[in-house]
This record gives sequence, C-alpha cells and structure tokens, in this order.
Amino acid sequence: MPLARIAHGGGVAYAEVGAGGYTLLAPGRETPWSDGQREKRGFVPASSARLLAPVSPRTVVGMAHNTGPADRELPPQAFLKPVTTISAPGRPIAVPEGAGLVEAEAELAVVIGHTARRLTMADALSHVLGFTVANDVTSRDLQRSDPLWFAAKGHDGWTPLGPWLVTPAELDHQGLEVDALEIRLSVDGVPRPPANASMLARSITECLVYVTGVLTLHPGDVVLTGAPGGGAPIRPGCRVIASVVGIGDLENPVVGADCVLAGEDEESVA
Repeated sequence: MPLARIAHGGGVAYAEVGAGGYTLLAPGRETPWSDGQREKRGFVPASSARLLAPVSPRTVVGMAHNTGPADRELPPQAFLKPVTTISAPGRPIAVPEGAGLVEAEAELAVVIGHTARRLTMADALSHVLGFTVANDVTSRDLQRSDPLWFAAKGHDGWTPLGPWLVTPAELDHQGLEVDALEIRLSVDGVPRPPANASMLARSITECLVYVTGVLTLHPGDVVLTGAPGGGAPIRPGCRVIASVVGIGDLENPVVGADCVLAGEDEESVA
C-alpha cells in the first residue's frame, strides 16, 4: 500500500493509504515507517485528514542537466533546494513579482530510507525507502541571471511532494521498473507530451551514487532526478498536476505573491 504523512485531529502521523482513508502507523526507528510488519494504530477517514508532503527531509538535492541523452556529455551536476521549498499536495505555489517565466517540472523523487554515503551501483537501491512525485518549480528568467539558481528554485513552496510514497516492493508488485516509470505534467488540463524515466541522462542508481559521493543523505532526505519531459509555464490562476504512473497525481494551484502560505506541517486539517 502507498505510505502517507497526514494531518488529522490527533496531530501529524504516518499512515497506509487505503479505501476511504488512512490506517495510522507507529513511527519506525530509522525510517518514518517500521521495518517489516508495521504496527497499526487506528483508522482516520479521508474526510478527516489532510495530506502533507510524505516526508520531512533535512536535505533536498536536485539533479541538474539530467533531462535527456544529450546531457550525458556533461559531467553529473546537482544543486540543493532549501527544505522550506517543500510543500504538500493541494497547497498553493506562490509566484512572486519579478520571477519572470516560471515553469513546473514533473519529476520522480527518491526518498532515502537508510543513511547513505558513498553508495555504489550494487547497493544504492537498498538504501531507498520509496519514491514519490515532485514538482521542481523553476524561474527560467532567474536561472539566466543567477547561475547558482538560489532565487530560481529556492522560493518557499517551490517543491511540492506527494501525494504519497510508494516502496520499491510495491512497484515490483505492480510490475513496474523504477527506471522506466512514465512521468506526466499538465497545466489547466492541457497535458504535456508524456515522458519516461528511461529518458534521463543518468539512471536513478547513478544519481544516488553521484550525490552520496559528495554528501551523506539521511532517512527521509529527497533526491529529485530530473524532468525528462521538460517544463510547462505556470502563472497565478493555473492548476498544475504532476504525475508518475504507479505512484499518483500531485495537484497544486498557482497563486500570486500576495497569498500568505501557512506552514506545510501545520497540524490543522482545515
């Protein structure tokens, strides 16, 4: 079953996603979910809960120049996104004045399950807790004026994650391979051409090997693997859906800079 992080009347909890709602789980030791058999602690109807980002990472890494085979000619590159960019399904993406051309990017995101340092091609996937959908919101105009991409990608709420997390075992059960997952993006109901994780310049495993050769990733940390389908322009009033087949749909509205965003981990279900 998919794994979610929710806000409900009792606070914030991790849960299994099921028909009509969520089965609450006891927190695990190293990862947010217990290894093996998970201890279940009651049921919350969907109407009484709000989905949060499925994890609360301490580090968010994005792969740069990983969108297609031509990028293979470049050395692997990555960037950091502030944790304040993390946002939940349904939460608004605020576009400030002066951001210029802003695009949504649908991406497959990897969530780390065990402390990962200097991973190899042989052991990298064994450190993965699961996979979720990311929208790596980016200002193209600010990218051109800021080569470090601080303002281009670092605004609050510019990394929606969700709707939940799917484990490698669940993907296997569905007969899906992580390096061949279909990635979709639509704005106001208009779809972009579908893309596939197989189009990425570097595989999911290669991304993890590169990133952990530079820094240590901890349980709950997130690696954005790149947007093989490219981006789509967004502006206030739009509604964006980023999807990965086998995982789910991540939907967020786009608002203007005058919208005041509440904290992502707010416990209210309102």
